This record gives sequence, C-alpha cells and structure tokens, in this order.
Amino acid sequence: MLLIGFARAQEPPANLAKLVAHRESESETERNEYTYRQTVTIEELDDHGGARGAYREIRDIIFSPKHDRTEDLVGKPQNNLKFLIMTEEDFRDVRDIQPLVLTEDRLWNYETKSRGEENMDDVDCWVLQVRPRQILDGQRFFEGMIWVDKKEYNIVRMEGQAVPQIRTTKTENLFPRFTTLRKPIDGKHWFPVYTYADDTLQFRTGPQRERLRIAYSNYKRFGVDSTFIAK
Repeated sequence: MLLIGFARAQEPPANLAKLVAHRESESETERNEYTYRQTVTIEELDDHGGARGAYREIRDIIFSPKHDRTEDLVGKPQNNLKFLIMTEEDFRDVRDIQPLVLTEDRLWNYETKSRGEENMDDVDCWVLQVRPRQILDGQRFFEGMIWVDKKEYNIVRMEGQAVPQIRTTKTENLFPRFTTLRKPIDGKHWFPVYTYADDTLQFRTGPQRERLRIAYSNYKRFGVDSTFIAK
C-alpha cells in the first residue's frame, strides 16, 4: 500500500508580531508621504434594511513635509441621522482604529496569538489574533483578527471591533464590528482602501442596525500621481 504524500502546514515565525510591527512602521513612514481622500458614510437601517437616516463626509488627508497630519473637509458633512449620534470616539475610530497601523511603538499595547495560515483575498497569509493588554480610561484599541502576507508581512485584511464599548448609567456609546481591506500602492506597501461594517448595536432602548463604509482613495505621493495596484 502506498502512502500519498501531503503538504504539512507551515509554522509561523516565532516573532511574527514583531515582523508585522516592523513592516507596519515602514508602511506608516511611507503612507505619511501620501495624500488621500477619505469618504465616510454611516447609515442607520430599519428592520427591513431600509435607510432611516445617514451621515456622510469627505475629507482630504494631507501630510506636511514634517509629517504633520491635516484634514480638510470637502464641503459640509451631510447629517440626517435620527437615532444615532456621532461621538468623539466614532471620529477617533475612523482616524486611528479602522485603518489600524500596528507599528513597533504601538505593539506593546497588544497581546497577539498566531491562529495558523489561510489564503485571504488570493494572498497566502498568516492569521494573527490581536487584543489590547489593558484599556485605561479614554483609550481606544482594536480587538480582532489580522491577515498578514507570508512574504513581506504586510497586513492584507483585518476584522474586529474598536474597544471598549462605553456604557454608563445614563448613556451608551456602542461600536460596530468592521472589516478593513488593504491593497498595495505602486506594488509596494499595503494601505487601507475600504472599510465596511453592517452590525446591529444592542442598546438598552432596543437594537439599532448600522452600516458603515469608509473609502480611502486618490492616494498621491507628494508631487506624484499614484494608484494602488490590485494583485
């Protein structure tokens, strides 16, 4: 009787999180050389999936030669939300959590655990579980899974949630589970191109379904037109 050979699953590098953080630091340095447009749409939906109200804004994100970030609103935000209220934490999440950059100076805030390997978006990836070590008052973190390409340790996709959920005796500030996709810019570093969420938030007053979309577009290196190349 013959034994048909099979490919063994690969073992991830023991220092996978550090390799990812190093690559993220390189990508952040590169991304700070780019301008881009960020379009945010948030819809509150009824039980049948129809839109009750929406919030929409467009911002041009600009980095100075000293890498100082500036956000220029394009027109006025459109806001006819009837039940949801945009909070400071929502805007912080749009800026810092949905397009997570897990750089070396941020890695110490997180516990990480390898969850094997998986082909994601046609890319062979390592899967890494990420959660904050500790959350102090006023801090915002990511908790979820990230998919990292095996060759250069770029983040390809992330799925999870901004934490913590904020509940007090008088108010609730809840946040949806989301997915962020990345693509290579000019075939090099991978930048966020799209974030989406469709989640039902369980408020004490009743459930509210929310749909979130963030498009990151028009990536342009200072003085040079650039577009992402899908692989």
